[in-house]
Amino acid sequence: MSKEKNFKPSKELPLGFVDRQEKELLVRDFVISNIKEVMIKYGFKYLETPSFEYTDSIGKFLPDKDRPDQGVFSFKDESNWLSLRYDLTAPLARYVAKNYMEIPKPFKRYQLGTVWRNEKPGPGRYREFLQFDADYVGTNSLQADAELCVLISEILQKCGLDKKDYTVKISSRKFTDKLFEQLKIKSKEQISTTLRALDKIDRLGWEEAKKLLGVGRKDKSGDYTKGANLNSDQIKIIENALKSKTSDSEDVLEIIKIFKDYNFENYKLDPSVIRGLEYYTGPIFEVNLNFEVKNSKGQAIQFGSIGGGGRYDNLVSNFGNFNCPATGISIGLDRLVFALMQKKDFKIRTTRPVVICVFDKNKNKEYVAILNKLRISNISSEIYPGEGKLKKQMEYANKIGSPAVILYGDDEIKSGKATLKNLESGKESLVKIEDLSNEIKKLL
Repeated sequence: MSKEKNFKPSKELPLGFVDRQEKELLVRDFVISNIKEVMIKYGFKYLETPSFEYTDSIGKFLPDKDRPDQGVFSFKDESNWLSLRYDLTAPLARYVAKNYMEIPKPFKRYQLGTVWRNEKPGPGRYREFLQFDADYVGTNSLQADAELCVLISEILQKCGLDKKDYTVKISSRKFTDKLFEQLKIKSKEQISTTLRALDKIDRLGWEEAKKLLGVGRKDKSGDYTKGANLNSDQIKIIENALKSKTSDSEDVLEIIKIFKDYNFENYKLDPSVIRGLEYYTGPIFEVNLNFEVKNSKGQAIQFGSIGGGGRYDNLVSNFGNFNCPATGISIGLDRLVFALMQKKDFKIRTTRPVVICVFDKNKNKEYVAILNKLRISNISSEIYPGEGKLKKQMEYANKIGSPAVILYGDDEIKSGKATLKNLESGKESLVKIEDLSNEIKKLL
């Protein structure tokens, strides 16, 4: 019994989860507002799908599906398994199948939503994160694929990056399909493991990825990941193929041609772009930053991509006899914000309230009258929300970064004026109640 009484829950968060502070959230709001502006301009429809889906509906397409629970967070509800969505594409495919007769084809949708992945966290890589997706569903046209790359570029520039700060890399799953034929790999499991290994080249480097192509790899924590069991000759073939900077893949060549029509040059053909998700069927793209990103200790880190996507022509047909080719692109917003805050000095002005100090609880009516005048003038303001003497109230105002306090004691009430104290300069002035709003605006 005493053991239960003494128990105190941990104040620490589970690995891969983080509390986000105001500045980061305001930068994120800024990014989201730019995304919405671009998506409206490009004619996309806003959509929201639920956080939970039936596990069978979202499928098992994650890159790290060798991890527990196939990389997703799941629980059993009566007789069905439910999972938190790990991306926004699989739920979109379910939505399109459910509403196939009602929606226009092509269907252009964008979504902003939290996704969850039960995988090993890393720098700027969380198990819960906000993602942005834009997709074309119901078209084979590579114009759609090209335009997705163009719109991502426009979003990044609106958020403050220069063209030199990022590159859109493109490749095609047809490249890897041909490679697997050359390697004589037919096992679906071996193909999946190979794709997952190749997808980690950017993050781990070639030497470590090579271990995943072979017998396997043990990371610094001691966790062991089983490899694809390719032999040294097969690994050498892959290495040589990835060094190629040209493509004979028709879909990629067609996209590059369309890029020219847009005068879009901020791309790079890169066969090493793999994308770990299994459902891609054609062109794939990845958005990489070209500047150094540091962790909280100031150390440069291998940051990897901030987003990407590709064509997934067979995903909707998993739900029935639907001929519904599709392509999409996504950005991990929290990763983008993490990097943007290092690259750009966001002079985001946070608004803190003017504090009306409490001298006598019985004078609350007078305090509320002042509060209402300030709020009608759109001035952020509050009556001190705690209990304590004036010193404690002043400490509170300073700690929250309030620009000023209003002192309205007996002497002020008799004179019909309030004392306005500028907390930056320390200067005090007596101000008529009707003039308070104008005087405060001069401080803001």
